[in-house]
Amino acid sequence: MTATQIPTFKSHRGRLRTRRREALRTLLPRYGVEASGDRLDPVAVFGRRAPLVLEIGSGMGEWTAEMAAAAPERDYLAAEVHLPGVANLLLLIESRGLRNVRVVPGDALTLLRERLAPDSLAAIEVFYPDPWPKQRHHKRRLFQPAHVALLRSRLAPGGTLRAVTDVEEYAKVIRRTLSEDPELVNAYPGWAPAPQTARTKYERRALQEGRAIYELLFRRAPLTRAAHAPGIRPVYGRPDARR
Repeated sequence: MTATQIPTFKSHRGRLRTRRREALRTLLPRYGVEASGDRLDPVAVFGRRAPLVLEIGSGMGEWTAEMAAAAPERDYLAAEVHLPGVANLLLLIESRGLRNVRVVPGDALTLLRERLAPDSLAAIEVFYPDPWPKQRHHKRRLFQPAHVALLRSRLAPGGTLRAVTDVEEYAKVIRRTLSEDPELVNAYPGWAPAPQTARTKYERRALQEGRAIYELLFRRAPLTRAAHAPGIRPVYGRPDARR
């Protein structure tokens, strides 16, 4: 098994109450997108052409719904393996009348590899990925060079990658890994500004318990001007790497 095939999430079953079971039965066919399959056509999925955002690990979906409601000009794919979270987001989509959200009940890395075209995403959002704290489990972390290269390849030039964690050691690993990618540029000298208000229940609990929030915002470097000249191969990368 290769590094890209090792799961970055824990497989566990959560309790599904009647309302959530019914949401999976009736709403998933309407708002669901399979993680595996042929190349995804966003226009066919959303019925329009718009900036596409991928959220990896949408949890119970409250923040996903907030993002989508606040930015109706964007379309959102929310990938989540935990079925109660999938069902809860489906209910939020229906109750709030959101037409710019689709739910992916599966592995985001599979979706990225199989269904999302290179340069197709305006943004990738990752809130509180599993830190896998034990050394022997670090190979399961989402933020490692091979995965980051895949994430970046699906971002359009100028697209953003946001990562948020409350684990200092993992935050430093994420920052170092993103900084070492030749096509990603940190939008800030270090950490991105801390949120003014909690965006998720987990974040609210972390702040109440006094845990620091580490947020990073990286941008895929745009094409250089030279790349537009005939016969010249496109060049990406940080400005300092091209000097």
